[in-house]
Amino acid sequence: MGRHQGKLSAFLCNRWLVFVAAMWVQSCAGIGYLFGSISPVIKGALGYNQRQIASLGVAKDLGDCVGFLAGALCELLPLWAALLVGALQNLVGYGWAWLIVTKRAPALPLWGMCVLIFVGTNGETYFNTAALVSCVQNFPKSRGPIVGILKGFAGLSGAILTQIYAMMNCPDRAGLIFMVAVGPSMVVIALMFIVRPVGGHRQARPTDKSSFMFIYSVCLLLASYLMGVMLLEDLVELNHTVIVLFTTVLVFLLLVPIVIPLMLTFYFDATSPIQECLLLEPQKEELNKSAENTEQNEVILSEVEDEKPKDVDFLPTVERQKRIAQLQAKLFQAAAVGAVRVKRRKGPHRGEDFTLMQALIKADFWLIFVSLLLGAGSGLTVIDNLGQMSQSLGYDDMHIFVSMISIWNFLGRIAGGYFSEIIVRDHAYPRPVAMAVAQVLMAVGHLFFAMGWPGTMYIGTLLIGLGFGAHWAIVPAAASELFGLKNFGTLYNFLTVANPAGSLVFSGLIASVIYDYQAEKQSHVQYRSTSLPGRLLSDTQLFLEEPLKYLGGKMGMEELQWRRNKSNYFHFVDFLKMGYERI
Repeated sequence: MGRHQGKLSAFLCNRWLVFVAAMWVQSCAGIGYLFGSISPVIKGALGYNQRQIASLGVAKDLGDCVGFLAGALCELLPLWAALLVGALQNLVGYGWAWLIVTKRAPALPLWGMCVLIFVGTNGETYFNTAALVSCVQNFPKSRGPIVGILKGFAGLSGAILTQIYAMMNCPDRAGLIFMVAVGPSMVVIALMFIVRPVGGHRQARPTDKSSFMFIYSVCLLLASYLMGVMLLEDLVELNHTVIVLFTTVLVFLLLVPIVIPLMLTFYFDATSPIQECLLLEPQKEELNKSAENTEQNEVILSEVEDEKPKDVDFLPTVERQKRIAQLQAKLFQAAAVGAVRVKRRKGPHRGEDFTLMQALIKADFWLIFVSLLLGAGSGLTVIDNLGQMSQSLGYDDMHIFVSMISIWNFLGRIAGGYFSEIIVRDHAYPRPVAMAVAQVLMAVGHLFFAMGWPGTMYIGTLLIGLGFGAHWAIVPAAASELFGLKNFGTLYNFLTVANPAGSLVFSGLIASVIYDYQAEKQSHVQYRSTSLPGRLLSDTQLFLEEPLKYLGGKMGMEELQWRRNKSNYFHFVDFLKMGYERI
């Protein structure tokens, strides 16, 4: 009996179990990525124009990224308390919005709806912060893959929740808002006591590499499966039973990673955290000495930045590495014989633990912030306006593009974490180099959207999704490497403010203004093209029944010509009737 209890305790304290539970939390935490499907529902129910929808989008982005309180609570309180607060915020914010959209509660002014969207989406910051803080502390030597996988599942949550909603077969489109309010809160409350630091840095095993490869394989299989299912559902009218079967397989794939902690605990002879507490004192002393030597080495290596000549960075790669190796050898030798005392500047070095105020005076920190503002802000503008973009290009169903960009976002985060780790470890390049590559991909994607070529929505969502996702795998890992893990939650949540700031500039001040201007201009062209009876009819019916909608360049002109011919025909008939009555 005691043996089974020990196994169960070891299983609950296994860092891979925490990682898998964090993946499940993240798989329903990307609430903001469903705004492209929710916004048309709100727009139609409340009669908003595109500028008002953009205001809700900015409120959503602020709620998604302003997580100072979440970072503080994750440092001051147990992580389960922070997760509970986030679940309650999600339930209250989107639950109240669902009541308003379905006319079960009185309508609020625009600022009230913005508050609800902010509160509901702000719960996501608690989910993200708790998952990242616990897993980065449990896997300090694998930050790139950990951040990439966790942020990847957050990006994939849009496609996962969309598929679950398709299984529900709800005739009311407002049911998606209800599912967003209830579903993530239930999952997070069920897992909130598992997601926590468990001293995972002491649980490193030779099997970790194969475990990561298994997780990557599941991720790729999951993304491929979702992509195939979404395309099949878009192209073929499927029976509801088939959709239920597809969703069941999706849930099974999400549960598969639990195999890793089960195998490590019950089938392999791995030293559990409880057994580590029973180590002999000589073994503990050896571990302590090893840790002290490692810390001393890190201190000495941080001094290289101060001691190396300024012209070393401009030398060829081989020569630069040779000079730095010589300098490191001198510092190690001097410290070993005690000939010199390693000097320390006031304040931490890069790679050590920074507070937020110490990081704010570093140019590296602001460079990351501005890069994230430009890259993620423009990508988020596309995500928030996918519904209107697909309608303007003649697509009736925007859910397929919301799901596709969610899948590409997922793969971008997985690839960003994996390849940025290779760049750092194997090629000794700084991790932000990978972020520059991601921004080039996004620039090409924006160009495709601007051209409006056939198939633009498919190619554009691919490039924007990959580039946007890569940012959120690279930035947290780079910030933890440069500024330490002690205040990682606070630093991460400050950097995420770049997301709504970029959305405010690109979506709230640029895209929405252009959209409403073009839609109004298009409607005026249609208005002037009709006869006098047609104008009176348009004044009383067309423009009062539905908000302004832009139909795009070529598509809009074809639709406008069809409406013009149709209205001229009917108004000519009306004119003849009026003349006959006068006679």
